[in-house]
Amino acid sequence: MTTGSATLSAATRRSILLLSFATFASMAVQRICDAMLPELSRTFSVSLTQAAQVVSVFAVVYGLAQLVYGPLGDRFGKFGIVTFATLACSIGSVLAVFAGSLDVLLLARVLVAMGAAAVIPLAMAWVGDTVPYELRQETLARIGLGTTLGLVSGLLVGGVVTDALGWRWAFGLTTVLFAVVGGLLYVDWRRQKAQGLTAVTRPPGPRVAYLRQVVAILGGRWSRWVLIVIFIEGVMGFGVLAIWATHLHEVHGLSLTLSGAVVALFGLGGMLYMALARHLVRRFGERGLALLGGGLAGLGAMALGLTPWWQLAVPASLLSGFGFFMLHNTLQTNGTQMAPTARGTAMSMFAAVLFLGQSIGVLLAAGLSVRIGSTAVVALGGAVLIVLGAVFSHAISRRDVLQATP
Repeated sequence: MTTGSATLSAATRRSILLLSFATFASMAVQRICDAMLPELSRTFSVSLTQAAQVVSVFAVVYGLAQLVYGPLGDRFGKFGIVTFATLACSIGSVLAVFAGSLDVLLLARVLVAMGAAAVIPLAMAWVGDTVPYELRQETLARIGLGTTLGLVSGLLVGGVVTDALGWRWAFGLTTVLFAVVGGLLYVDWRRQKAQGLTAVTRPPGPRVAYLRQVVAILGGRWSRWVLIVIFIEGVMGFGVLAIWATHLHEVHGLSLTLSGAVVALFGLGGMLYMALARHLVRRFGERGLALLGGGLAGLGAMALGLTPWWQLAVPASLLSGFGFFMLHNTLQTNGTQMAPTARGTAMSMFAAVLFLGQSIGVLLAAGLSVRIGSTAVVALGGAVLIVLGAVFSHAISRRDVLQATP
């Protein structure tokens, strides 16, 4: 605990901890299906591309819902919406446990995505409303730690539980997780209400102001650059990541448990970057982080896809995650500056475009794997990340010019 953190009340620190649990659950449920795709394909007698819809459909709904929750949070209170959205996720997870067909499982994933979409952006917005600016960065890092741990756990648990007990048990665990975290959030939300801490400020102006903000953001040349790059990163990064476990399972004969564990190192690489971020930012700057991050992410992915020895996939996954989050964090930073006077709207669009890219990437990766093989798809995704990092690094050098021209 730092000295600055001591200025936060114990109640506020408890609320932040609970929000970290919620972001953990939200990210874990996003990635929990990655390692179970081969098993879902066998269970429902469908192709891998069809089974991958449990990932891609989730991403589409999650991304589109981002555009709704910002205004809802401003109107009805961010913490309350996170609370009830978390509880709603437990209902969707129950439906997934008893799904008798792929269509029912897809419906369950849609319901969970609609709830999970509220958690991470509104948790960060609540911190922005509640925590003093000088303490905000370290506080957001704690929220981000929950998110990254959720990424790792979702990838790992999905494979371990599916191998050991079956895929339905994995959704049973998410049901319990969301119910417990939602219950704790509800108790804290009631405490905040009793103390008069949940008052909200309605955003000024009519609804048309929001639409004008969207048009203004899309009209900016630099904003379009950032959104295009984050879309491609979603396709070739998070999208292709969904088939890594399947690639290791089918090409190298690894169990789903071991495949999920190897891919989970991608998230551990991200956690390592977070631990070193302060020093890396000072050492390399934004341009260097984009260039180096894209290079490391791409080289790691290409090594994982092309190696004939599965053991090499272990350091490759860790390296790729380290580099990917280096690039992604640089994109996030620039995303917050797309529209300084409308950051909420801008970041909602940022998230929506990212998850749209991810959903398209999952379907493309699964479909192309059938035609040209997962080896080529994973390696191709890595090659694109290398180019993307270099292109965005160059764009940052011209940022002032791009921001000044429509």
